[in-house]
Amino acid sequence: MFDPQWLPTIMIFLPLLGSLLILITPGRWRDEVAGFMAAVTLGLGLMIWYAGGSGLLSLNWIPALGITYSVELSGVSLALAMVTAFMSFIAILYAARRIPNPGTMLALILAMETGLLGIFAARDLILFYVFFEDALLPSLLMLAIYGKAHRMRALVKFAAYTLFGSLLMLISIIGVRYLGGSPTFALVDLKQHLVTGPAQTWLYLGFLTAMAVKLPLWPLHAWLPDFHEQNHDSGIPDVMGTLYKVGGYGLFTFAIPLFPDASLELRPILMGLAAFTALYSAWIAFGQKDWKRLLAYAGLSHMGFVALGVFSLNETAVIGAMYLLAFQNLYTGALFLSVGMVQERIGSLDTRVGGLMTGAGALGGMTMALWFASIAVPGMAGFIGEFSVLLGAYQVSPWLAFVAGLTVIAAAAYALTAFQTTFWQSRPLGGVVVRDLVHTEWLILGLPLAVAIFFGVYSAPALNLMQPAVKSVLAAVGGN
Repeated sequence: MFDPQWLPTIMIFLPLLGSLLILITPGRWRDEVAGFMAAVTLGLGLMIWYAGGSGLLSLNWIPALGITYSVELSGVSLALAMVTAFMSFIAILYAARRIPNPGTMLALILAMETGLLGIFAARDLILFYVFFEDALLPSLLMLAIYGKAHRMRALVKFAAYTLFGSLLMLISIIGVRYLGGSPTFALVDLKQHLVTGPAQTWLYLGFLTAMAVKLPLWPLHAWLPDFHEQNHDSGIPDVMGTLYKVGGYGLFTFAIPLFPDASLELRPILMGLAAFTALYSAWIAFGQKDWKRLLAYAGLSHMGFVALGVFSLNETAVIGAMYLLAFQNLYTGALFLSVGMVQERIGSLDTRVGGLMTGAGALGGMTMALWFASIAVPGMAGFIGEFSVLLGAYQVSPWLAFVAGLTVIAAAAYALTAFQTTFWQSRPLGGVVVRDLVHTEWLILGLPLAVAIFFGVYSAPALNLMQPAVKSVLAAVGGN
């Protein structure tokens, strides 16, 4: 009889199988193969969600080194995996329509999906590290193959930041096991053999650095604007890059349980850094004239909110941070795709083109609605996440919550200003006629928007999934 504990493993590796199949599939069938594999992966996620999550599957992988194959999809990890599977499916739909001869792009999307799902399912630190690096390779290849003229500079910067952080994380992972005396690298064993004293703080800083690169968090964010600006104009690699902002999840799942004393000790400093990142990014976004750089800084501002919630160690704030981390992938990813549609029509990513609403009213309306989700308008999923973060952070530090709260005003300013100059401002003389949404473009923007509205109005399914996991993690620091 089939053991449902194997469902997460099938969900993880099915996209990778699809990626390999695409390489040997005739060109005319590649779109269908990729779409089928992504759809089945999403269906498996829905099955796991319907069952209330999966149990822990733990097998000895490399016994001599204490490395296990431990995976589980439940709580926060299941919510993030579901959003990842959904947005990967959306990216494949758009790649099949937008990219000429899209086989390579489709294979890279599926390969990266496996890495991302593995990150969320891993319950062994070495396994987490393996999937963390596995997701990096397709991201680099998308940039290298499909990027713009200065892509190599962006690629080197992105790789340098990520690999530097990964090295420190690996050192911390090794230190956590051997200084604590755990028999394996499995999270369940490591939590029973915690490192204590100053060593815990140093190991936490090493792990924190890697996660701060992937949040990202100021000042380790410099790779992000160039990464998005130099990626393919369609926005497809940017969707996958948005999904790869896994630093908040790594801190939540591993850092808080393994470094509880250090998390409490550094809480005021890290909350201040997070609030500054949120406000600083929103301020920089206001001055951007390139849509992709603007969205990069908008995403960075969201990650400042996520970090504020996680670092606060307050239950309400942490739930809000995980909610925001999951659902900002929907509207931020869809905004990158809408910008790609604008670029396809007018050949520019400049926010000052003007007048697009006249010929592309549906595209403008969808984009505006996605921006409403991004700036946390009530009724959208972003509002629940940001409001919960601010509410919880206020109980820990009212002043830092106030600083982060200013970001809400700044976000409305940069988003609505850029939208107005692109869609409402007068169209330049001689401007090309812009067509509106056609065919699958309605689904590509409409489906993420519909999900963002659904979980903005009816948050119970996601909150009920996340709350027990957050309570369990915060028990390590006394449930503050």
